[in-house]
Amino acid sequence: MRAVYQRVLSACVTVAGETVGEIRQGVLLFLGVEADDGEAQAEKLAGKVAGLRVFSDAAGKMNHSVREIGGGVLLIPNFTLCGDCRHGRRPEFLRAARPETAEPLFRAFAGFLRAAGVAEVETGVFGADMRVLAENDGPVTLMLNTKEW
Repeated sequence: MRAVYQRVLSACVTVAGETVGEIRQGVLLFLGVEADDGEAQAEKLAGKVAGLRVFSDAAGKMNHSVREIGGGVLLIPNFTLCGDCRHGRRPEFLRAARPETAEPLFRAFAGFLRAAGVAEVETGVFGADMRVLAENDGPVTLMLNTKEW
C-alpha cells in the first residue's frame, strides 16, 4: 500500500457537488492499493497513520499523533499512487489492485483506523470523480509505502 499523508487544519471531499466527507484538524490521507496487498498491510499502515507523531505539543515539537489530539482522517482512494512513471510520458498502473480487490481493502483500512483509536474517519467514494479541498498545516506531507517496511 502507498499513502500520501498530509497534516491539515481541515479537509473535505465532494462528489458531483455534494460533500461526502469532511474533517477539521487531522490527516488527509490518499491511499493506493497495490495488487499484492492484503489485510496485513492495511492493518500495519493504519497503525502507522494513527500513531505518527506529527502534531505539535505545548512546546511546539512534533510530539502527538492524530489519535492523541482527537483529530480525524479523511481517507481518499487513489489508484494513481500506484502509477509507474519510469518509462515514457504516460504512467502505467499495472501495480494497482483491481477494483474488486482494492475496494474491500480500502474499507478494511478505514475499519483498522477506527480500531486503532482514530476519533473520526471520513472517506471519499471509491471509483468516483472527486474534488478534494484541504487547508494544509505546516505543510507536513509524508509518503508511506508498506513495501519499504
